[in-house]
Amino acid sequence: MRNYYFLAICLLLINCKNEIREKSKILSQETIIADGHVDLPYRLYQEGLINNNHIDLNYNTNGNFDIPKAKEGGLNSPFMSIYIPSEKTFSEGFDLANSLIDLVENVVKSNKDYLELALTPDDVINNFNNGKISLPMGMENGSPIGEKLDNIKFFFDRGIRYITLTHAKNNQICDSSYDTDRKWNGLSEFGHDLVKEMNKVGVMIDISHVSDKAFYDIIKIAKKPLIASHSSPRKFTPNFERNMSDDMIVELAKNNGVILINFGSTFVNKNSNIAFAEIDNEVEKWRIDNNYDIDDKLVAERREILINEKKPFASIDDVLDAIDHVNNLVGDNHIGFGSDFDGLGNSLPNNLKDVSKYPKIIEGLLNRGYSKESIEKICYKNFFRVWNANLKTNN
Repeated sequence: MRNYYFLAICLLLINCKNEIREKSKILSQETIIADGHVDLPYRLYQEGLINNNHIDLNYNTNGNFDIPKAKEGGLNSPFMSIYIPSEKTFSEGFDLANSLIDLVENVVKSNKDYLELALTPDDVINNFNNGKISLPMGMENGSPIGEKLDNIKFFFDRGIRYITLTHAKNNQICDSSYDTDRKWNGLSEFGHDLVKEMNKVGVMIDISHVSDKAFYDIIKIAKKPLIASHSSPRKFTPNFERNMSDDMIVELAKNNGVILINFGSTFVNKNSNIAFAEIDNEVEKWRIDNNYDIDDKLVAERREILINEKKPFASIDDVLDAIDHVNNLVGDNHIGFGSDFDGLGNSLPNNLKDVSKYPKIIEGLLNRGYSKESIEKICYKNFFRVWNANLKTNN
């Protein structure tokens, strides 16, 4: 009799697990899923496709994002990152930004049965109802603005809906979390003017990549909700300034903003963060000893060899822990997804290697007791609230 009850309990647990898995698949298809940061444009640029007349994405590519993977995962609104490397001059960055925007427009045109541009949350909803995936755009690194505030409106008119103020180095706007030389000790004088102009034009201010001091400078003067388009809680990665401290997350919530959780192993797991840093240091030493250029393909291959040997990957549970932490800290109104797919190389968590895996995240949230209402907030409603709040400046 005891064995019978044990077997019955096991069967009940299996059925419950299967039901949650099926529910997660249904929710992923019935709910809009927005992602604040996908690096497809720069990936295609690196693949030499920027001048191609036709770019077909309706097949399983080697990248993290393509149409079949997005359909499988239920991804409806990935923000295309118009990424500008920090070493680019103003003119180089301006030209590259426009070329990458042209590239996104070409991708949509080349896959018009499946993809559509989007300038507002309503556009995304309409596209979703018509069975299409939306490709809104954000610009990663404000260097192409130069010192001309008019360029904010120029890029807004080109479709840019958020600007990540800086990237790996300090620029004319503010200091970077990655740059040890704090040129401005936060936000520059031009940066103060830029924040106000972005609020006026209706472009979301993205504080991912900025230094802590720059964040606090920005939040003091911003009149609209901010986003962190691809960041995670620093609690899990001590001393990694690129992530947000608990106090910063609290201040972001007071601003009615949203942190879009970065999925990268180095962003959600302390051991992964340390391990990847050690790999990068080892590769750099090897590169210097062997006199290779930094962009030599052999350097990338060496890094891949070490990653495959050490396998320093996080797990989906680490991403869920990051979501849990923000939820416990400030509630479920300030969380979203900012995966950084196609921008992380081979550093994504196990079982979360591409955009087809969103149902696994939803399954994890269901298993942790999140309601359908909370999941909808995390999937898109929080992000869309902030997006709409910024657009209201144009009315």
